[in-house]
Amino acid sequence: MTPMCIGAQPTRLVLCRAYYVGVVPKPVRERQGPERTSPSLRERLPPIHCLLTACFLVHRPSSIVRRPSSVVGRRSGLLPFCFLPWRSSGRLWGFVFEDFLMDGQHNGPAIGVAPKGLAILAVVGPSMVWAAEYIGSGEVIIATRTGAVLGTAVLWAVVLGVFLKFWIGMAAARYTVCTGEGMIDMFARAPGPRNWAVWVVMVVQLFCAVLATGTLATAAARFMHSLVPAVPVWAHGLAAVILAASVVWSGTFDTLKMVMSGFVLIIVIGAIYIAAHVFPPVTELLAGLTLRLPEIPEWARAIDTVSDNPWEEVMPVLGWGAGGFASQVWYTYWVIGAGYGATAGRGYGRAADEGMLRTMSTETARKIKGWCTVLYTDSTCAMLLGVLVTAAFLICGAGILGVAHEAPSDANMADTLARVFSSRWNVFGGFLFKLCGAVAMVSTLTGQLAGWPRLLADSCRLTIPGFGRRLAWKTQFHLFLAFFFCTTVAVVFVLGGHIIFLLKISSILEGLLLIALQAALVGIGLFVVMRRMLSAEAWRVLKPSPVFAVGLLVTFLFFGYICVTQVPATLCRLVGGK
Repeated sequence: MTPMCIGAQPTRLVLCRAYYVGVVPKPVRERQGPERTSPSLRERLPPIHCLLTACFLVHRPSSIVRRPSSVVGRRSGLLPFCFLPWRSSGRLWGFVFEDFLMDGQHNGPAIGVAPKGLAILAVVGPSMVWAAEYIGSGEVIIATRTGAVLGTAVLWAVVLGVFLKFWIGMAAARYTVCTGEGMIDMFARAPGPRNWAVWVVMVVQLFCAVLATGTLATAAARFMHSLVPAVPVWAHGLAAVILAASVVWSGTFDTLKMVMSGFVLIIVIGAIYIAAHVFPPVTELLAGLTLRLPEIPEWARAIDTVSDNPWEEVMPVLGWGAGGFASQVWYTYWVIGAGYGATAGRGYGRAADEGMLRTMSTETARKIKGWCTVLYTDSTCAMLLGVLVTAAFLICGAGILGVAHEAPSDANMADTLARVFSSRWNVFGGFLFKLCGAVAMVSTLTGQLAGWPRLLADSCRLTIPGFGRRLAWKTQFHLFLAFFFCTTVAVVFVLGGHIIFLLKISSILEGLLLIALQAALVGIGLFVVMRRMLSAEAWRVLKPSPVFAVGLLVTFLFFGYICVTQVPATLCRLVGGK
C-alpha cells in the first residue's frame, strides 16, 4: 500500500473493513478547530458497524494525533482512540475509528464509496427525521378529521399530496448530494435579481414558522393534557417546547436522528394498530383513489368548524402531506448531516466548493452517483411512511369518527378523539390514540425547531452578508432557536384555543402557497444551475434523469392550479368566517 503523507511524516494505513476510515492531516486539523460540524461515523453507520471498522496505523510518534476531538469533533466518534501502551523502534501502533478519508493533497474530505444492496439500509437516516417531522398535526388531527367528514373517498389527496412533494424533496436532496450545499443556497443561484428567491422565502417562512411552531406546541399541549389532566394546558405546552428545544440545541444530526426514529416507531405502530380495527374493504379504498371530491354530509354542515366547501377540508391534507415548503428544505439539511456524497465533512451553513465542483473527476462523480442511489432509498422510505401513516389516520377518522358523526374541534379535540376511540374499543384504544397524538406533535415540533433556525440562518447569511461573517453557524442557530422558543410559548398562551383554525391557515400558507414556486426553482437548480457548477466529465455522470423533470413539472402544475383556483377563496372564507 502506498504511504500517505501527513505533514513531513509518512503514514501507512491498512484498512480492515469500513466505509469511512482515515487520518486527518495536521494542517486540516488546525484549520477545522473545535467548531467543526462535519457528520460523524455515528451519523452514518449504526454502532455495530463500528465493531467492524478499524485502521492500522504505523508512523512516527511525533506525527500522531492524540486528541480525538481534533479529528472527529467533540461530539462525533463512538469510540475513542485505542493506542496500545508500548512502542517498538520509535514507532507507535494503535487503532483509530474515523469518519472520513483525507486525500493525499490535503484538499478536504474525500468522498467515500457508497454502500450497496442491503447495506444501504445501514445508512438510512435523513428519512427518519424527515418523516418524524412531517408526521404530526396534519396526520393526527387534519387527516383524522377529514376522514370523519369526507371518508375514504379523499384517500387520493393523501397519496397525491405526499407523492408530489416527495419529488421536490428527493430532487433537491439529489442536488445537495452532488454539490454539497442545501436548498437555500440553490435558491440564491436562481436566475434573476440577486437573492430574490431567498428574500421571498425568508419573509414568508418567518411568518409561517412563528405560526406553525405555536400551533404544534398548542396541539401537543392538548394531547398531553388529555393524558395527564392534573397539569394545566399551558404547562404541557411549555414542557413540549422545552423538550423539543433541548433535543435540537446541540445542533448535531445523530441525536436528532435517534430521537426522531423512536418517535416514528411509536407513531407507525400506533397508527397501524388503530387502522387495522376499522380497515374498510379494498374496493372502497380503490374508489378513494379516483380523484372524486364528495359533498359535505348533512350532519357535518351543522358543525361550526366544518365548511360547506369540501375543498376547504381537503386542502389542509394536501398542504400538510409530506410537510410543507420548509420540510423539503430541511430534508437537504438532514442529508448534509448524514454526510451523503459531496456533503461529507462539510457541515451546515456553507455554500458549495465551486472550485472542487469545476474540477471534479469522473471517478469522484461515480462515487457521488452511488450516494444518489442511497438517497433514493432513503427518500422513498420517507414517502412510504408518510402515505402509510396519513392513510391510517384518515381510515381511523372515517371508520370511527365518521360513523359516530363526530368532527373534533379546537379545545375538545383530543378529548373527543379519545372518547370516541375508547367507546369503540376500550380504554387502551383511547390511550393509544392520545399517546400517538402527543408523540406526533412533539416530534413535529422538534423537527421544526431543528429546521427553521437552519433555514433562516442560511437565508440571513445570503441576504445579510455581515450576519454570516460575524457570527459562527452555531451562534446563528442558537439565536434563531431562542427566538422561536419565545414566539412558540407566546402563541400557546395567546392563541391556544383555536387549534383547527390555526392548522388550516398554516397548512395553506406553509404547505400550498409556495410549493409550485419551490418545484420550479428545484427544477432549475437541478437541471440548469448544477450543470454550470460541475465539470463536463462530472455532469455526464451526474446528469439527472428526465423522470425528475416530469415529476417536478406535474407538481408545479398541480399545486399551481390549487393556488390560483382554490387558495384565495379559501383564505377569505377562513379569515371571514364560514
